[in-house]
Amino acid sequence: MSASFIPEGYAPHLSLYQTQSAISLIKRVFQDSLARTLNLKRVSAPLFVEPSSGLNDDLNGVERPVSFDVPGAKAEAQVVHSLAKWKRMALYRYDINPGKGIYTDMNAIRRDEELDNLHSVYVDQWDWEKVITEEARTLYTLHEAVRGIVSSICDTQLTVRGKYPQLCGAPLLSREVTWITAQELEDMYPGMTPKERENAFVREHGTVFIQGIGGKLRSGKPHDGRAPDYDDWEMNGDILFWHPVLSCALEISSMGIRVSPESLDRQLTLAGCDDRRALPFHRMLLEGKLPLTMGGGIGQSRLCMLLLGKAHIGEVQSSIWDEQTHRVFENAGITLL
Repeated sequence: MSASFIPEGYAPHLSLYQTQSAISLIKRVFQDSLARTLNLKRVSAPLFVEPSSGLNDDLNGVERPVSFDVPGAKAEAQVVHSLAKWKRMALYRYDINPGKGIYTDMNAIRRDEELDNLHSVYVDQWDWEKVITEEARTLYTLHEAVRGIVSSICDTQLTVRGKYPQLCGAPLLSREVTWITAQELEDMYPGMTPKERENAFVREHGTVFIQGIGGKLRSGKPHDGRAPDYDDWEMNGDILFWHPVLSCALEISSMGIRVSPESLDRQLTLAGCDDRRALPFHRMLLEGKLPLTMGGGIGQSRLCMLLLGKAHIGEVQSSIWDEQTHRVFENAGITLL
């Protein structure tokens, strides 16, 4: 059964053609602003990697990657879930100096994703990563990056509204970030699920960074799943905005200070993933051969949904939806790409 729905009274502000033009504008403006703000250069990135490299992201550990053989190379390949680990290896290969970094367009297939207004099997995001020093491996550095990303998003919104004034009916996004840890959120709303907590808090504050995701909270459960081998669970988090069209918190970015050899060692043990220590990426990291970094992913379709006031991710990206979803939106005169 479809989990997608049309909010009462919803109608797109832009035509199909205007939507495509606006998506193009958002992607150009935002990525240029992001690159300036965080001192990043664009690089090319893989759509698939070899499983034996240890570079693919296993997300929550249960998602099945799309796999296929490559006869010409006598190899197996997996479509990436994300580029979290690949980016760190790229910084090592490019010999990037501290304070500088890279960004790329990441396209992925997450075949086990539950389909609804916000989720698709196709994932598109800007993946970014930059080298930091040991002294800069702090929450202050993380928070400054969050502020920079939020500022770039807000600037992009102003540019888009300048070209499409019909979008000006909704309130502007707030540049002021409200900070809260996952544990503080659980303490504040102990009877709610993590998503319910997010909705309650973001509804009140507008622009929020939830910090400390991946490790178990006092309830014995994490706020959300995070693989143990890229983010430091104590220095990571999500950027969320209130999306009035769907009346929900919309996660735009997951990011963090990346694991050091010490925190990787600890998190692999906590997650029961000690077998990964033998993989090339993990071995290099544990031996201190890879640079200290921070980074994250910023959803391209999610950002377009937010800035264009869209109710379904299928309005801004082309993917596969169930028959009921197609029928419901078609009957309402809303085009899913």
